[in-house]
Amino acid sequence: MTVASSYRADPRILELGADFYDAVEPATFPTAIPRFLNRRWAGRVGLGDLDGPQWEAHFCRFEPLPDNLQEPLALRYHGHQFRVYNPDIGDGRGFLFAQLRDAPASERGSRLLDLGTKGSGTTPYSRTADGRLTLKGGVREVLATEMLEALGVNTSKSFALFETGEELVRGDEPSPTRSSVLTRLGHGHIRIGSFQRFAFLGEADNIDKLVRYCLAHLYGEPPSNDTAANALRLFDLVSTATAGLAASYMAAGFVHGVLNSDNVAITGESFDYGPWRFTPDWDPAFTAAYFDYNGLYAFGRQPEAVHWDLAQFAGSLTLVAEAPPLSEALAAWGHRFEDALVEGLLKRLGVAPRNAEDDRALAAALVRALQSREAQIDRIFFDWRGGRDPGEDRYPSEPFRALAEALRGRERPVTHAYWSDDGPCSMHIEEVEAIWAAIAERDDWGPFEAKIASVRRMGEAMAGDTASPA
Repeated sequence: MTVASSYRADPRILELGADFYDAVEPATFPTAIPRFLNRRWAGRVGLGDLDGPQWEAHFCRFEPLPDNLQEPLALRYHGHQFRVYNPDIGDGRGFLFAQLRDAPASERGSRLLDLGTKGSGTTPYSRTADGRLTLKGGVREVLATEMLEALGVNTSKSFALFETGEELVRGDEPSPTRSSVLTRLGHGHIRIGSFQRFAFLGEADNIDKLVRYCLAHLYGEPPSNDTAANALRLFDLVSTATAGLAASYMAAGFVHGVLNSDNVAITGESFDYGPWRFTPDWDPAFTAAYFDYNGLYAFGRQPEAVHWDLAQFAGSLTLVAEAPPLSEALAAWGHRFEDALVEGLLKRLGVAPRNAEDDRALAAALVRALQSREAQIDRIFFDWRGGRDPGEDRYPSEPFRALAEALRGRERPVTHAYWSDDGPCSMHIEEVEAIWAAIAERDDWGPFEAKIASVRRMGEAMAGDTASPA
């Protein structure tokens, strides 16, 4: 196989050693039908020249990429699931397939990225499950990641989706149903639950080793010789990253659905999409998972959920650092979240930051307008970011008059044709179900492909039409 010069394999995970993962074998699938290939991101990691057979070989049969991991690795971790500790989990239907670098981004340099899988077969952590992924689940994850990326959320990227020709039985959808295997591209495979496992086992040396790995390879900071200082520095970085994660969910109107501690990455990158939904209205009680009976992970409770998971991370780090400074940093998380939410809301409006007082006032006015539910979230942002300050007919109420006043003098560039559309691009559950129905009933992939094109067009408009700081 010939790869581009920009392809840079970097299997750093091997530095951690056998305590952190188990070598596994991928499943053998009857067929390999490409349903989604992310050529845009493939080009950014030096894999843009792959032909059809090569995509299949590496992302359905999982033949090793050049100079990369020679066998897939199922990572070991524990975690709280709906706040009940579970020591019997790990990569149960996925594995780490490869690690590589993306293109350098200004002074930040390149990032270490992981290619991980979902639905690639059983591992030592599968328990009684089959290690497979339904095609509907794969389609839903592609739609989620494409929409979140367009909205500016720090998310993993769906890299490849293959239909695999098996018939799966599931209790929560009509069975038998079609099968798939998904490869996702993400910034790191380490999660809060990775640290929890070693805390549970009392293995301080492995916590120290994992802290050093995360600092060096995920945050680009050389660790020092001071174990406690390293842990505190990593906790500070993760606090900021997870505050941004929670804030980005709120600004996007997104509900992840299962914010368990094994589903929160150390980098603050959102990943692993199961029962996700976008809430049409600013409804704090809106839930995504039918099994979230008490609304633990409802839209408005997501910041609380992420903060709770971060507290579990702090507890794990007490094996290598003193508790008081960790507690102080944890207590300051709310301020970081508030700052990140203001930044996220202004970013979605397309306005540049001005000063802390004015920015907070604008964000507060925007939230009050969203809370009025006079229109759906996507519509409100579409209208106001698109330069329509519709105080006359569409939004005549006081919250929107206050929003118009807070926006006075704030530039919102409008150049992309998207802002002249009749309405916003959205990803509500009815749209997702209609896309799946076309696939399930007629094998019609047109609506799926059209939605991805529409979402990417919106992303171009949002990225391009943003005011720059003065």
